[in-house]
Amino acid sequence: MKSQTRLQPSDRVLPITLLAIDGSEFDLSSMTGKRYMLSFYRFAACPFCNLRIHELVQRFDELGGDIGIVAIFDSPLDNLQQHAEDHHARFPILADESNHLYQTYGIEHSATGVLKGMLLRMPTLIRGMFKGYLPTTIKGSITTMPADFLIDEDGIIQFAHYGKDEGDHIPFHQLKAFARSRNSERLFEHAVAG
Repeated sequence: MKSQTRLQPSDRVLPITLLAIDGSEFDLSSMTGKRYMLSFYRFAACPFCNLRIHELVQRFDELGGDIGIVAIFDSPLDNLQQHAEDHHARFPILADESNHLYQTYGIEHSATGVLKGMLLRMPTLIRGMFKGYLPTTIKGSITTMPADFLIDEDGIIQFAHYGKDEGDHIPFHQLKAFARSRNSERLFEHAVAG
């Protein structure tokens, strides 16, 4: 089922205040002045989601410190802590138990996307489960699709990716290119100023 409220490039990011996995309150306004990826995930026990978080944690240094990540899960905080605390992420992982922000950001639901992900991404699913990311307690909607937004320093969406299946995220190389584009701008600014 497609939402009528998809956000588009050039839209301003919408306010977010949620509890983080460490129990603190996170306000998206703290990201003002930074480039970042805002990612919406499925329920906290989702193998695809946890494998993606694992990849982002393992490859975070490749982004060069010039881009942040904010991850949101469709789960209550205690369930998120149970399934994602062991990632020890250097970026905020947030719980949206009420699913309010998922609606605000036009995050979609699709039973077909769930089946498509299971069939087309079976090796990824198996890899996630072998890593111990087992969907033992599903708290949140099983049909939630992922979404990623690349946001600039002014809080403007530069790229919006609404997943077509349960494991469909912006490829890491695209996130890295977004981080590098800022590095290129900085080098140019220094060269002109120097």
